[in-house]
Amino acid sequence: MSPVAIQSITEAERERAINSLLMGFSADPFGRWFSPEANEYLKSAPSFDAFSGRAIDHGTGYATKNFEGVAMWLPPGIEPDEDRFIEEMQKTVAEELHENVFAVFEAMEDYHPGEPCWYLPMIAVDPFYRGQGIGSQLMKHALQRIDEEGLPAYLESSNPQNISLYERFGFEIMGKIEIGSAPPIHPMLRTAR
Repeated sequence: MSPVAIQSITEAERERAINSLLMGFSADPFGRWFSPEANEYLKSAPSFDAFSGRAIDHGTGYATKNFEGVAMWLPPGIEPDEDRFIEEMQKTVAEELHENVFAVFEAMEDYHPGEPCWYLPMIAVDPFYRGQGIGSQLMKHALQRIDEEGLPAYLESSNPQNISLYERFGFEIMGKIEIGSAPPIHPMLRTAR
């Protein structure tokens, strides 16, 4: 695995970053559960931006040089744009799933640590580039800063295949969220180093 250049995402690169996240989550069990039709899924870019885009606003959205991989880290005290996220989800998610979808997101919020911590709402690698260590390098890049600050980090794994990656970086499963027919979500915490 040769090192890749990682940069902060600029405002001018927002659409490119969100599109990379869409590619990376295109087979995500949870995301595709509530957006199984490709045409509708591809309309969900605004909800991805509402959920993780504030990382770009704070200079903590990171991407590889050609956006093969993207990681959106929210610093302590910064939250997703909840109102916009709900509005966008209501537009793109089938109405019969609303109750379960929003219950899952409420449960995720219940697991979020009360102490100051870094939050990773989204990290993804374009499927064409998987297996090259890009996700690991994106994690290392952000965790170096987080460790320098001596703070914990939190995420939710919506894909069981990614849990081992997060565990390699010191994240531990806090629980399991299972609501209705939704695939399980695993909240994970990495204690301060």
